[in-house]
Amino acid sequence: MSETGNRLRKLLESPNFDPQNYVKQLSQQSDGDRDLQEHRQKIQTLADETAQNLKKNVYKNYRQFIETAKEISFLESEMYQLSHILTEQKSIMESITQALLSTDKDETSKEMQAAFPKETEDLKQRTLTSLLEKVEGAKNIMDTPGRHLVYNGDLVEFDVDNMSPIQKAHAFLMNDCLLIATWLPNRRGTVKYKYNALYDLESFAVVNVKDNPPMKDMFKILMFPDSRIFQVENSKVKKEWLEILDETKKKKASQDKHKKEEEVPTSPVRAEASNNPFDVDDDEPADAEESVDLSLEWIQELPEDLDVCIAQRDFEGAVDLLDKLNEYLKDQPATQTVKELKAKVDERVRQLTEVLVFELSPDRSLRGGPKATRRAVSQLIRLGQSTKACELFLKNRTAAVQTAIRQLRIEGATLLYIHKLCNIFFTSLLETAKEFETDFAGNTGCYSAFVVWSRSAMTMFVDAFSKQVFDSKESLSTAAECVKVAKEHCQQLTEIGLDQTFTLQSLLVKDVKAALLSYKDIIIEATKHRNSEEMWRRMNLMTPEALTKLKDEMRSCGISFQQYTGDDCWVNLSYTIVAFTKQMMSFLEEGLKLYFPELHMVLLESLREIILVAVQHVDYSLRCEQDPEKKAFVLLNATFLHDTVLPVVERRFEEGVGKPAKQLRDLRKSTRPVRINPESTTSLV
Repeated sequence: MSETGNRLRKLLESPNFDPQNYVKQLSQQSDGDRDLQEHRQKIQTLADETAQNLKKNVYKNYRQFIETAKEISFLESEMYQLSHILTEQKSIMESITQALLSTDKDETSKEMQAAFPKETEDLKQRTLTSLLEKVEGAKNIMDTPGRHLVYNGDLVEFDVDNMSPIQKAHAFLMNDCLLIATWLPNRRGTVKYKYNALYDLESFAVVNVKDNPPMKDMFKILMFPDSRIFQVENSKVKKEWLEILDETKKKKASQDKHKKEEEVPTSPVRAEASNNPFDVDDDEPADAEESVDLSLEWIQELPEDLDVCIAQRDFEGAVDLLDKLNEYLKDQPATQTVKELKAKVDERVRQLTEVLVFELSPDRSLRGGPKATRRAVSQLIRLGQSTKACELFLKNRTAAVQTAIRQLRIEGATLLYIHKLCNIFFTSLLETAKEFETDFAGNTGCYSAFVVWSRSAMTMFVDAFSKQVFDSKESLSTAAECVKVAKEHCQQLTEIGLDQTFTLQSLLVKDVKAALLSYKDIIIEATKHRNSEEMWRRMNLMTPEALTKLKDEMRSCGISFQQYTGDDCWVNLSYTIVAFTKQMMSFLEEGLKLYFPELHMVLLESLREIILVAVQHVDYSLRCEQDPEKKAFVLLNATFLHDTVLPVVERRFEEGVGKPAKQLRDLRKSTRPVRINPESTTSLV
């Protein structure tokens, strides 16, 4: 078997092995199906052995595989570093070559201009004219004498706020102005661009934007109160733009200064020195300007550093830089240079404010709770915008509460949903109040805004609460438990000095009143229905367990019931009176859970109406019943109502409300049993 397997293995491993020919020969040489099955078994055995050997080799060389993978990873890292070094060296060599070429070019240009000044000037103007012919709407630019082209190139303009590309542009830098032209999508002949804007060199400042993806190879042009950001092809072109812009602006300023000096008339007469102490020297403003030192490195780089901080979302660093500048300029005179610097800084403050406002907008993620807004709020307060910070903070929390309530699933029992709703809302309100107290500790004027907001938030909560509890027609017991839960959670706010109990009650009073009146009508209808079927018979509860359960129910209501129970399972009261007692006591307990001071008379009058239905029924039965035994039984039920049930209702109401129930007391006195016939008959008057 082993020798056959070796021969088969050599055959399969040979380079000239042809599977189709091998199968054809094997079919011709085999005697039948059995030979093919045996050969198949041999090939399968060989395949299993090969797989086993391969697995053993993998396990044997497992550590070597790992070490090889590590070496490959190290080699990849070294190759990446080497590639980075070569790229940097190439960039350095290109910059050196460009610098040498530009130096030679400048020297050659100066020599040419010195040797042929008129020809050089004409060449510059012709070059500018030929370029401006490609710009639609730029014919009048060449009307200014002496204007010539200094530099030009393609740019891409980006949005200042969200750093997204806006349009392709082409810039023409001339010796006294900068022309921005946009690309035309539909070109007409030689015209490629369309006139966009023309800026005097004195009217704008150029700021380098540090490379921080996606802000790469960009510079900013500041024209108070606006700014524009442009991106160039690479870092070399960006450097050329910045250097040539700066050099051209300086050259223009120097030329203007010389012109002004030449225009000042010189008099041969020496001016006499004035002895007037009130004369003001014209050179004093210049001295005043020089008295403010703005040449410090951190001041020169301040606008650029602010841009970087805003881009990197380092809000604290940006505000620290602003505080440092304000502290430095606090006692300094407001010279022209200081005003220019403040104009640049104010633009950054506006951008920083917009970013912070966006951080607090409800469109942002609301996860993290109120603490997630602390960073943006604190920086807005430091910028002197506490009112805006307060407004945005509360709007953010409103959106968070709305989202939390909307995402709460309505499933299971209503009471379970209300527990979850109260837990989410009041916990969020408590956290918001604590965070507000932390963030606005030094701004007491904002506290009134928080109180107004808390009422609006409570309105939002009550809307969701009433929709689930009252609009869905839940039972009075369920509604009472839900209101009780809301009251208990509302008490938690008193820990921080915020009492919203009155707000909660005033918002719920309408729905609670409607629920009480609706349930009162249900009880009255049920009582009248039972009264219409009244037979004035004793109750038979059939089992001792049922009697024990009834005794426990009456005891829990505070009603003494022992003297009305007879032998076995009999009760010496009618079914109608017992059912009425249980239903009315349940209504009283649920009404006390729902009680608000505004609902005092509603609950009192509801109890009075319910009691009157039962009393009038007993009185009518006493007057109409002819059977002496039944009349005596009716009188027993009347006594139970008057002497047992009504005092308990009166006492329990006064305990729950804390006020005397005069209407209930008067009703009990007016329904006392009196004897109509001294021999046997009594009635209720």
